[in-house]
This record gives sequence, structure tokens and C-alpha cells, in this order.
Amino acid sequence: MTGSGRTAAERRTDGYDVLVVGGVGVDTVVRVPELRVPQGDSVFVEPLRDYVGHTGNGVALGWHTLGLRTKFVDFLGDDPQGRTVLAHYARHGLDFSHVVSPHGTPRAANLVDPAGRRFSFYDGRHPASLRLPRGFYLPFLERAAHVHLSIVGHNRDMYEDIHRLGVTSSTDLHDWDGRDPHHRTYALSSDYVFLSAAAIHDRLEAVLRSVVEEGRARCAVATDGADGCHLLVRGEDRVRHFPAVRPERPVVDTNGAGDAFVTAFLCFLFEGRPLEECVRAGAVAGAFACGSAGTHTEFIGLPGLRAATARAVPAGR
Repeated sequence: MTGSGRTAAERRTDGYDVLVVGGVGVDTVVRVPELRVPQGDSVFVEPLRDYVGHTGNGVALGWHTLGLRTKFVDFLGDDPQGRTVLAHYARHGLDFSHVVSPHGTPRAANLVDPAGRRFSFYDGRHPASLRLPRGFYLPFLERAAHVHLSIVGHNRDMYEDIHRLGVTSSTDLHDWDGRDPHHRTYALSSDYVFLSAAAIHDRLEAVLRSVVEEGRARCAVATDGADGCHLLVRGEDRVRHFPAVRPERPVVDTNGAGDAFVTAFLCFLFEGRPLEECVRAGAVAGAFACGSAGTHTEFIGLPGLRAATARAVPAGR
């Protein structure tokens, strides 16, 4: 299973390799001694840092750094956080367009412990009824070879146009429990589905099978941190397990590791690489992301990804 149906857009010099829809905000990272509330009513921590983050940001900047023609669209508030986002993308040269949201720019507070583990408090300020206007997103979608939808809700009505145009799609369900109907819409409507195994360990195979058998997914991948990942391909009976790779630098912060996995996996898939190599590239990019503090502060480039994937060693060896 290779390729992504990219022929039509590749014939267009003004097309996009990838369109990312939704998922930008500002993260406040709080480095804490451990992921629990201590006794008392306050504790001193390292200086709080704000970062442009959230999942769509990580996927868009990840693909942009890997050299893909990337377009990113979303809602954004007319507020200090929104202006921070726009300035950040101008510095990075990322092609970004937005609709002003009256609800402001989403934010999150991420607690990170000394081992790099994190817990996020996401404010989810956009109401469930909010939708990106079709007149806004359709011109970008018509020029895209592939589209990645973050599970933000306001892009969920795009699937009808995505399927009509024959554009391949992907999504990241994060820590989906396998049941929540909000996530399930994305799970059953996307061609490439990624999720975390965190909430489904006892039902992992059943959840992956439901995604592939009940939806349109060509493959479903459940990342499992230090235990690697699990892959189910349409037409195959067996869920395959792949080990994690040995990190080449110390793990300091796991923010953005899943987004890095998605971008590298699909980048290699777009090149027609074997799935085993796509998985290894995803693991390498995820491990790389864990070596920098903060949210989406450092991305691996394509030459570095290729070299690191070629020399990657399974964790534990």
C-alpha cells in the first residue's frame, strides 16, 4: 500500500501537497516536579513559557519543515494570542489563512514532569456548532492533494467535499476511548487514522478493527509511547506491532511527539515507501520531538529524517 492519490494536485504548480485544517492555539507550559497536585495552595516552578502549539500547528509546521507544499487554515481570535500565532507563522514562512473567531484563540495549559511526560488542560472555547465557512475552505481543498483534519469539530462538515473531490485524508484521534461519537466521525471518514493507545489498551485490536472495517481507512495506527506502535492495514488480518526506536538525545518533553509521528509517517508514505519504513520514520520523528523543551519548538528536516531513519535502532537493543 503506497502513495496518496496525489496526481491531480501534482499537475498543478499552484497546488498544495498537504492542507491542514484546524488545531492552532497557544500553550502555556508549566514544568512541575510530578504530575499531581501537591499539598498546600502554591508551589514554585520554573518560569512559565507560552508557545504557539496544538495539534494542527505541529502537523503543519512539521510538513512545512519536511519540504512539503503546506497550507494551514483555521479559526483565530483577534486577540494577543492570535497576533502571536500570525507573527510566528510569518517568521517560519508557513502559508496560513484564517477566519476571525469571536470566541478568541484556543489555549491550553500543559503540565510537564522531569521525565517529559505531560498532561494538558485544553480550554475548548469554540462551541460545538461552529463551522468553517464552505466558501472559505473549498478553494484551498480544491488545490490540495491531501488534507489532514484535526478533531476540532468546526471542520467535520468538510468530509462530503473531500470525498467528492477524491482527496485523501488523515486525522489524529489522540487519546480516543474508541466510543466517543465526536472522534468516531473522523475515524470512519478518513483514509489514514492515527490515535494513541493510552485509553484503549485492553481493546486496542478491537478499536483498530472497527476503524478499518466500519470506515474507509486504508490503515489505522495506534502509537504507544515507549512501547512503539500498532498498525492494522485494510485487507490484513493481523495487527502488527513495531517497537519504538532508541532516542538519539535525552527525552525532556513529549509535547508534539504524536504530531511529529504523523507528519513523518505520511511524508514517507507519500513518497511510496514501504509501511515498515513509514512507521520507523514516524518513530524517529516522534523521538526527535521529545528532545526539545516546549511545544513544537524544533522539527526534523527531510535530510535528517532520512539519515536518522536509516540508522534507527529499536529501543532496548
